[in-house]
Amino acid sequence: MLDEIRLRNEAPDDLDAIRRLNEAAFPTPAEGRLVDLLREAGRLTLSIVAVAGDQIVGHVALSPITVDGSVAGLGLAPLAVDAAYRRQGIGGALIEHSLDRCRELRTPLVVVLGEPAYYRRFGFESASRYGLVDEYGGGDAFQALWLGPTAPRPSGTIKYAPEFSIFGV
Repeated sequence: MLDEIRLRNEAPDDLDAIRRLNEAAFPTPAEGRLVDLLREAGRLTLSIVAVAGDQIVGHVALSPITVDGSVAGLGLAPLAVDAAYRRQGIGGALIEHSLDRCRELRTPLVVVLGEPAYYRRFGFESASRYGLVDEYGGGDAFQALWLGPTAPRPSGTIKYAPEFSIFGV
């Protein structure tokens, strides 16, 4: 099945499908609105879709993160896969593709707030290991992947783009 999936950057005609996919994949429509807000603010650095036939079945977004007011890298959120296409490797393919794009962009750091056992397979480690915490109190679920030079690495509180404030934190 995965060989029938194409990964590509979002196109203007994809916006409604991306919103609907994110709204369906999460308990509230907030993630769908978040992607729209990031795009409108010019902070949707990467927006990659997985396409089966002519249907968008997966999406991943990455947007800037800061430490002490300085851009430090990108935050991976949200990641959504259509329920009928889950457990087929699409989410993993989206993550791998987006990390390859981050390397091309020379992004030094990518963070994610998610299941440690899942994201570990992509090289993510507990962010606290590097002196990083998130503004949401994610604990072990807050993870980091260093793609850039080994030094200097910032430490402190990672802040996501202001549009994430729709989550009430």
